[in-house]
Amino acid sequence: MKSYREVLTLNIPCRVDFVNITSAVAAAVEKSGIRDGLVLVNSMHITSSVFINDDEHGLHEDYKKWLEQLAPYDPSPLRYAHNRTGEDNGDAHHKRQIMGREVVVAITNNKLDFGTWEQIFYGEFDGQRPKRILIKIIGE
Repeated sequence: MKSYREVLTLNIPCRVDFVNITSAVAAAVEKSGIRDGLVLVNSMHITSSVFINDDEHGLHEDYKKWLEQLAPYDPSPLRYAHNRTGEDNGDAHHKRQIMGREVVVAITNNKLDFGTWEQIFYGEFDGQRPKRILIKIIGE
């Protein structure tokens, strides 16, 4: 079995956003030369996520609104005990937990083996600094 590792670095200029990283993951799969296997894509930060869904702007806006209702941004230490440590991103940790840390996608014939409309996204919940995404590919 072979393995391949690549790291993407993104710096999202706003606090919350979603970025389609499917083409970067597909390029890593192609570069790996692995024809049949699995690719793990995970955020290496506790205030961001990786998830699979449709690349539709309205859906992404709905996610932002829904996440803000579930875990509103509030830098004060009153809402989130985490903010008592000097941080202001207690909400971002909750949003990441909801959206998930990673995805695993099958590789068939050196291509991502997706269902209809599936794309891979990076979700940022505490932006404005560089964050890493691990792409780990295993197979034959």
